[in-house]
Amino acid sequence: MTALGKLVRTTAFRLTLAYALLFAVISAGVLGYVAWNGRQLVEQGMRETVDAEVNGLIDQFRAGGIRRLVATVEQRTRRPGSSLYLVTTFVGEALAGNVARLPTSVLTSAGENPDTPYERLDDPDDVTHHAYVRVFLLPGGFRLVVGRDLGELNGLGQAVKRAFLLALAMLTALGLIGGFFVARRVLARIDSMTESANAIMAGALTTRLPLAGSNDELDRLAASLNAMLDRIGDLLAGLKEVSDNIAHDLKTPLTRLRSGAEEALRLAKNPQDYRQALERTIEESDKLISVFNALLMIARAEGGRAAENMVQFDAAEIARSVVELYEPLAEEAGVSLSVEAPGSLQAHGNRELAGQALANLVDNALKYASREEPELPGAMAKVQVSARSNGDGTTEVSVADHGPGIPEADRERVLERFVRLEGSRTRPGFGLGLSLANAVMRLHGGSLKLEDNHPGLRATLCFPPPFAGAAR
Repeated sequence: MTALGKLVRTTAFRLTLAYALLFAVISAGVLGYVAWNGRQLVEQGMRETVDAEVNGLIDQFRAGGIRRLVATVEQRTRRPGSSLYLVTTFVGEALAGNVARLPTSVLTSAGENPDTPYERLDDPDDVTHHAYVRVFLLPGGFRLVVGRDLGELNGLGQAVKRAFLLALAMLTALGLIGGFFVARRVLARIDSMTESANAIMAGALTTRLPLAGSNDELDRLAASLNAMLDRIGDLLAGLKEVSDNIAHDLKTPLTRLRSGAEEALRLAKNPQDYRQALERTIEESDKLISVFNALLMIARAEGGRAAENMVQFDAAEIARSVVELYEPLAEEAGVSLSVEAPGSLQAHGNRELAGQALANLVDNALKYASREEPELPGAMAKVQVSARSNGDGTTEVSVADHGPGIPEADRERVLERFVRLEGSRTRPGFGLGLSLANAVMRLHGGSLKLEDNHPGLRATLCFPPPFAGAAR
């Protein structure tokens, strides 16, 4: 397709051409109305002039008879640009005037004749002209004819017609030129965006659509697509990271699982040995299943698929339920687990994922809480779960412990999948708890805050006001 063909086929050119045609039609209507109204005004003035002349000549006739009327007409015909005059007898014989010939039907009938052919007395070529005339019958059978030539009026109409055609031609030309200019400019931007899109499809995933800086609809579209590409890039990077982490972090438990099975085959001598080997295998398998379940929940949260199950729920009731669920584990670990969640705190979101996120925080706190309170040596370590509502309508559910905490420099990094700090590698887990909690809060339009508990860590789930945390 040629460059001209591409320009003509663009929406910008078609819209410009359509607007030009529409404006031409409107202009034609306006000019036509102006021309018609102007002609009406000229005709009205012509009729008023003729009427005034007729009345004046009749007064002359009444004052001095036919001789005075003839003298007055002869005098008026000698003026430059005079009207048409003719005075005749009852048989049609001309007595005075500047009209050489009129149709007999006009002379014999008194009244108004809008378009009458006539010949001028001073016209050597006997050319037929057209005039507006009025015939008046005088006493004694005399006839008085007064009129105005229509040449000026017709000339005005022709001038308006030529001006209209010229304006229409100029408007159409300017519309086409403007259409080509606008279409070419828009097409250049579209071609630039197309080239960027082709580069992205060819594998250059870091390429983004160019912005002109005008903040028009194309800039807004490009900005939205760039944001979408950034989000896709983040998801692809996360997928690659997950794949690398799965290959690295799950290799050890899978190797341990295989080694346990080989050891059982090699060393087991009785059913009891095989049973113990199977129990260890089941335990390792359960850990692997829990890892994949956590990864699936993170994928659901980050992909927004869980947004369909958003409901109104009580955050305080979830806090109390999770604490009740973990009380036996806390007692076994020698940690005091308490909750402060009075009344009802309404939030909007996925109740299952919100409960899982809080359970992960409580599980982490129980793992890393000290065996005794640093402020009261010999006292049992504490994990405090609290829920409260802020004045701006947000709801916060916090889990605080007095464990080793997380350095401020690492608080962003620990939200990634499979990230475990050096001090926690000797403890059970795969580094997915905080990542899941962070994904859940992003789904709810909220956030996960990690703060210093002096000592220890305070992890807070921040839910937006009800119905404000739509899935993103």
